[in-house]
Amino acid sequence: MKRRVLSVLLCAGLVVSVLAGCGSDDAKKDSGKKAASESDLDYVKEKGTLVVGITNFEPMDYQDEEGEWIGFDADMAKAFGESLGVDVEFVEIDWDNKILELDGKTIDCVWNGMTLTEEVTSSMECTDAYLNNAQVVVLPADKADKYQDEKSLSDLSFAVESGSAGEDEVENRGLDFTPVTAQADALMEVAAGTSDAAVIDLLMATAMIGEGTNYADLAYTVRLSEEEYGVGFRKGSDLAKALNDFFAECYEDESIVKCAEKYNLQAASKVFSARSSFLILLYSSSVNGTSIANVCNISIFTLSKSPNSTA
Repeated sequence: MKRRVLSVLLCAGLVVSVLAGCGSDDAKKDSGKKAASESDLDYVKEKGTLVVGITNFEPMDYQDEEGEWIGFDADMAKAFGESLGVDVEFVEIDWDNKILELDGKTIDCVWNGMTLTEEVTSSMECTDAYLNNAQVVVLPADKADKYQDEKSLSDLSFAVESGSAGEDEVENRGLDFTPVTAQADALMEVAAGTSDAAVIDLLMATAMIGEGTNYADLAYTVRLSEEEYGVGFRKGSDLAKALNDFFAECYEDESIVKCAEKYNLQAASKVFSARSSFLILLYSSSVNGTSIANVCNISIFTLSKSPNSTA
């Protein structure tokens, strides 16, 4: 009798244990669903820090003599963090692993002159485009005249940042290339003569090569693509909308224009409103020898706020 009772108790215990295990698994699934649906904005505010994934990419994100991260993107990221009431921490990442870094929550966003490719937009929650860019060919200035169109590039060896839009451009054209860690490394390869040319972002080329730079003997020639920059967050993140709203405010008070002027981006860039698809074109003109940054289509702000607007 005792054995029967003991057997029944053991069986009952086993059933309870199994049910508890199932309940635990269900709880874990529910917890996972809950975590996935939580507000990313609340998550960042609660921990008090926005962690920004970057690479060393002048004039977007780079360090000054004191080691502080500065640049167009870095300055705007700091301003966004201030608007949220949180600190901003910059973390250098392997560009190939940017999506893994986001999903693993080691960073909260990728804000580093990131081209809005299909891979990026399908894997991240991205802001509206805020800056126009192009992929350009960089080579020694004394050879620039020989390479003015795509057909002339076939015999060159290229250095390109691994996982970048530049790598996509040379790979799609069947050109010979060597992947390197960063765009700055690609420039060093060309300067050292270990690669014939590099493909980098136009904004970086205008800031880092030519007269008055460390690469005065380099020049850029052929544009391989036109593209747009955006900021990427975790898929489904409400931080993307928050940043779009912040960008709209910055266009309205012109702080983003001043930031562009600070890093000499007004001549190379087209900036898009975060609340509408209307274009603000920043350009340089000269009046009596004075360079002035002009803003076109500024009426987008009133349009985006009109009663008939769907924004």
